[in-house]
Amino acid sequence: MTSDASEAEDRKPWPGMLGNLGEPIRLKDVQLVGVTATASQPGGQVSVYTKMALTSDDAIFYKIIGGISGAIQGFAQASGVGVSIDRASTVLLVIKPDASAELWVDKAAMVVRQRLKRPGAIPGGTVLFSSDVADVLAVEFPLVEIAPEDRILLILREGWRFALYFDLDRSNGDMDVSAAQRTMGTLLRQMKYADLYAAVANTPLFDRIVSAGWFPFLELMSGEFQMLTGMLDADLPLEQAEATLLSKFDDARVERMFERWMRRAHFREKEIIMRSAVNAFKARDPVSVIKNTLTEIEGIMAEAYHRGTGKHARKIPDMLNFVVESASNREGEKDTLLFPSAFARYLRDYTYASFDRGESIETLSRHAVGHGLARSDQYTMTRALQSLLTIDQLAFYG
Repeated sequence: MTSDASEAEDRKPWPGMLGNLGEPIRLKDVQLVGVTATASQPGGQVSVYTKMALTSDDAIFYKIIGGISGAIQGFAQASGVGVSIDRASTVLLVIKPDASAELWVDKAAMVVRQRLKRPGAIPGGTVLFSSDVADVLAVEFPLVEIAPEDRILLILREGWRFALYFDLDRSNGDMDVSAAQRTMGTLLRQMKYADLYAAVANTPLFDRIVSAGWFPFLELMSGEFQMLTGMLDADLPLEQAEATLLSKFDDARVERMFERWMRRAHFREKEIIMRSAVNAFKARDPVSVIKNTLTEIEGIMAEAYHRGTGKHARKIPDMLNFVVESASNREGEKDTLLFPSAFARYLRDYTYASFDRGESIETLSRHAVGHGLARSDQYTMTRALQSLLTIDQLAFYG
């Protein structure tokens, strides 16, 4: 089940949810406190992980998952129940303060909190697609009672990847259930969009992506950005992939982007200019698109800065830093699908790339356009699309 982020604080009964798919396995005397972090001689001291969040992309995952799986199955056998979790997609263990526990194996109803790209209210029953998702925010099990004094462990499968999360120590206070839900959402996001994270983390590849004017824009998340990175990673020219991508941005899609922009106060100040840019894109007039967008990005960031701080920024680095911090603070973490730090780098290295007069200018930056030094052949529809996507990305940061 998915949900718009606007519902994040709504804890009313879930409409349309019939219930869990079955009952949990009841366990007793579950004395699970953690996983050893270091080896030890007999009678020696040992460090223990009592809280952990990782995916199967982390090498340590395979060192500990077998032991955890065996322990869970051992607790079940000790409680007179036979269970196998090797093929399960979701394994949730909730341990109560008295050491009794509930083991849910593919039975607990799971809600994934997501931010959607679609602007405005979305009626219940609306069919959603992967292209509608802007970010994964949290994973919840609303029909399983999880209290702050409980201990929890989750094994979650997504495609061919697995995630492991556990919080097994209450000696230092109760568990922050909401924070645990967000961490589980982070793990799901990292698995579901592992290719995007890998592209950003691969510095040589990401350098080439940025040099070509591309970024994992949220509007390109459903396979389109991966098409571009696949070509670059294979050392193939981008022209055909860019032409294919460009053909997918019909009038309706661009209008949906524009509608999304206008839901942001600091964008509405620029409505006439942004409308002109959108109309120019639909008319296949790249010069007007680029002139109207690249020269307005600074104004959009400045307006957002003023609304957020009450101050006026004069330096572009200050505005860029504010944009990054706003995106990070919005969800309380920096590795969301907004990729705020990477986007700041994109803006610095591409959109606001500096240049020396007299040298060949290869990047169609805001400075080159604003000073009239960009070559005529650089004003292409591909570059026009990149400028619209940059504006669109900023709309998610507000």
